[in-house]
Amino acid sequence: MTLANRPANGWLAALPRHRMLAEFSLWSADLCNMERDLARTGPHVDLFHIDVADGRFAPTFLFFPDQVARIRALTTRPLHVHLMVEGDIVLSQIRQFAEAGADLISIHAENGPVVGEALALIHELGVEAGLVLRLETPVEAVRPWLDQIAFVTLLGTEIGVKGVGLSDHACPRLQAVRAMLRAAGRENAVRLAADGGIRENTVPRLRAASAETVVMGSLAFGDPDLAARIAWLHALPAPGEAT
Repeated sequence: MTLANRPANGWLAALPRHRMLAEFSLWSADLCNMERDLARTGPHVDLFHIDVADGRFAPTFLFFPDQVARIRALTTRPLHVHLMVEGDIVLSQIRQFAEAGADLISIHAENGPVVGEALALIHELGVEAGLVLRLETPVEAVRPWLDQIAFVTLLGTEIGVKGVGLSDHACPRLQAVRAMLRAAGRENAVRLAADGGIRENTVPRLRAASAETVVMGSLAFGDPDLAARIAWLHALPAPGEAT
């Protein structure tokens, strides 16, 4: 699959590992001025996060393929599509969003029996594959798929709900997955992300718990000095480093 305006092959492996990544959720952009917000945030972002929800798996409706195709035409930054959809439509959704220009597609471990087929399809379409776990899902659910994914995202709040505080379980869950990756020899091959409850006071805690990226919403799009915000993010010490 070839689309204009996509990042170069190997973009995910080329993302920095010496600092936190800046992943911006377009759910928090000005949806009536998307082109403006893409241009404004583009110089500061490592990848854009696009939530897709079907109103069943998550209690809302969010982005659709035509929107993503338009976003693809407006930015060369990587697009991470997070599919919050039921398993009976996940395969068709993967195809549609891959064709629209997604560079990374993450599905939910809770999609059950279709997960293996879905990850294989993502790879077949030439897109990076990720797995997401809801807050209530045991982290062991990711273990069978570690050799087939390049991204793991752990939700730290209830799925599909904005403005909710970070769960006390979020940081221990990140640490558990980090240990799992290390034991499997996949620590350098899989990026670990935190999504939900992302606030100025929670990001340092998530970083200390080994998150490599956080999905920033209002913390990015609502900040009047985005350059300073990203400098702060980049300066957060890695786990075990002195502050």
